[in-house]
Amino acid sequence: MSPKDAPHPDAPTAGAFSPARIAVTVLAVLAIVFICVNTEDVTIRVIVPKVTMPLWAALLGMFVVGLLCGGYALHRRRRR
Repeated sequence: MSPKDAPHPDAPTAGAFSPARIAVTVLAVLAIVFICVNTEDVTIRVIVPKVTMPLWAALLGMFVVGLLCGGYALHRRRRR
């Protein structure tokens, strides 16, 4: 293996349990549990119209939007 092919010493290994990965996993599980226990209907104002929907659906939608925004930001950071 040439020096160019050698992994960087600070590069994470596949499947490593780093504190950051554990924290993100715990937070994601807590968010999903929080979404699942909030089942009542709520009225949400979306700019002009009012929408009545289950709270879990609104929370899940915002969770997915957050994941997409975070993924996009991470993707942009890696490209630089």
